Amino acid sequence: MKAFMADLFAGVVLLFARAITAVRAIWDETGPPRRQSVYFANHASHGDFILIWAVLPPRLRRRVRPVAGADYWLKSPLRRFIGQDVFNAVLIQRVREERDNDPIEMMAQALDEHASLIFFPEGTRNQTDLPLLPFKTGLFHLASARPDVDLVPVWIANLNRVMPKGEFVPVPLICTTTFGAPLRLQPGEDKEAFIERAQAALLALAPKAEGPKVEGNAQ
Repeated sequence: MKAFMADLFAGVVLLFARAITAVRAIWDETGPPRRQSVYFANHASHGDFILIWAVLPPRLRRRVRPVAGADYWLKSPLRRFIGQDVFNAVLIQRVREERDNDPIEMMAQALDEHASLIFFPEGTRNQTDLPLLPFKTGLFHLASARPDVDLVPVWIANLNRVMPKGEFVPVPLICTTTFGAPLRLQPGEDKEAFIERAQAALLALAPKAEGPKVEGNAQ
């Protein structure tokens, strides 16, 4: 019964997301990814992963798992149901002292089980005027652990305007998810160079009005 309810809820979320945002995918010239991927994106809302999930073709959507904060998605029975049962999220404890498992190992295990991931390398929602917060080092460590997995940048536009901070009623507005060319960690590439390259690949997909600025890298 729980599996049936999860599938039903997922269908409702899909219809709702498409109705409110009219979300559309803008693919790289090669089209939708054909391989297992880590989709790394900018992060401004708790609903960001839903838009990526919603625009993926069904064959990819069935295998994708968002990486999300356990402190948020385990906070109530409803959130737990959505996070664990509906989206099968890889739930990470963001407070280091509260972790029972290594986040990189958890994500690597999900990849080993043939899932793709939706990952937000900023580590938290961006509520500043900058288009992108400095990347944490998680994407680098994941790329080092599984160097054969494609890393696909995805820019999510307008969702923060659909659900402005402090509002509970969505504002219908067209959103886009722009997918870039996949990249991988290059042999001998160090952490700083990789993070700079990944940030640049993501920012290159942003609408011009959102600008190319980003603060210095977080260590």
